[in-house]
Amino acid sequence: MRTKMTGLVMVLALLVAACGSDDAADTTAGASGATVSVTSGELGEYLVDEAGLTLYVFLNDEQNSGASVCEGDCLAAWPPLEGAASAGDGADAGLLGTIERSDGSVQATYNGWPLYYFANDAAAGDTNGQGVNEVWYVVDGAGSVIN
Repeated sequence: MRTKMTGLVMVLALLVAACGSDDAADTTAGASGATVSVTSGELGEYLVDEAGLTLYVFLNDEQNSGASVCEGDCLAAWPPLEGAASAGDGADAGLLGTIERSDGSVQATYNGWPLYYFANDAAAGDTNGQGVNEVWYVVDGAGSVIN
């Protein structure tokens, strides 16, 4: 009886440990966002995510306001960079931050500007959103808008 009980306790301990490990991995993956890096192209040096997709700022957002005014239909063309981002090559970790959007989701910021993708950028290095309506621009590693 004692041997069976010891075996059962060991099996339960292994199951609990295995579940704990999976949960910890899931939590870590869910807590991390994209990596923001600097790349070079025709526009000079500008921010991209880990896949090389260009990141933009919206001049109608007030820098350092802690809010985004891109809502509704705007988000279909300009999806936000969701979650907290980490700094990759050339990006300044001290310029990264987040805001809470009106729907409660979290959006990454750089130098106080909320960051967005452009739906018409299909591949790494595309900058089709640059200058759209004279309010959408890429931003450099120092956090300055390139227009």
